Amino acid sequence: MREEIFDQTDFNDSMKDLEIIREGFTSVIFGQSQLIERVIITLLTNNHCLIEGVPGLAKTLTVQTLASVFDLEFTRVQFTPDLLPADITGTMMYDPGQGLFNPHFGPVFTNILLADEINRAPAKVHSALLEAMQEQQVSMGGQSYTLPKPFMVLATQNPIEYEATYALPEAQLDRFMLKIVIDYPTQAEGREILDASLNYDFRMVERKINIDSLNKLCDIVRKIVIDESIREYILRIVHASRNPSDYGLSSIEPMIDYGASPRAATFLAKGSQALAFLNGREYVTPDDVKALAPDVLRHRLVTSYEADAAQITVEELIRTLLEHVNIA
Repeated sequence: MREEIFDQTDFNDSMKDLEIIREGFTSVIFGQSQLIERVIITLLTNNHCLIEGVPGLAKTLTVQTLASVFDLEFTRVQFTPDLLPADITGTMMYDPGQGLFNPHFGPVFTNILLADEINRAPAKVHSALLEAMQEQQVSMGGQSYTLPKPFMVLATQNPIEYEATYALPEAQLDRFMLKIVIDYPTQAEGREILDASLNYDFRMVERKINIDSLNKLCDIVRKIVIDESIREYILRIVHASRNPSDYGLSSIEPMIDYGASPRAATFLAKGSQALAFLNGREYVTPDDVKALAPDVLRHRLVTSYEADAAQITVEELIRTLLEHVNIA
């Protein structure tokens, strides 16, 4: 029998916290269950995520609700072409009274930073944000200042507008645990949204999770059992993205210029632990890995000219990988 690595009472209590979390989201947001699930996974694993979707799909509301449910500080920054690094990180300001330069902290000093339309800012702003995401700190005036804990970047981008935008550097894309692609709500969900708007039925989060409870949830997620066979399965998926021919997929090898980095395996493992936890299990299954793999891989696979010419998308390539790579 598998040895328990955390107290069963703590696990049962955590399920009660999950009910409070779900209640908080469903009281404010109609639909978008996958988006909600993915941003919770990102927070429980202390990571960052990129959200892609057209305007009006509750991206900002979801992030605001996440901060409200967990009682965390939230800051939104609208990224624009004229944005400067200091607008994000802050700057050193001279104090005539003291005759000293003191730090003036920017909006990045928060728990949850919503980087709205992140691809509208130039590369120098991305570089400043990359340090915050990677090192959990900001450099100003030759000194480093630690960011609050937890610190999470949720960035959005619009998939249909490319004018006056800047491609995110590969190093920054790789720092995002997940890239979530969201679609329009169903007709039934649209009716709920319409009725709430016409009735001015705008609700608030009533019950919240404090920082101590959040830390306990994160600790439990880290202890979710991930069997050796599951670990090997994750490594096989990531390796297949770089060397498809090793898995009998030589036909798609010319379609991929660059596969997923080793960081993808770590993110897929940790994310699968969080997904298993959200599903009320103490262990990871292959289905957890398969469900989360597209969100971990889609911004890490770089398609080739051949794929673009043949109109083969990243989503199709990932689907092919998952269909052919099996658990040992």
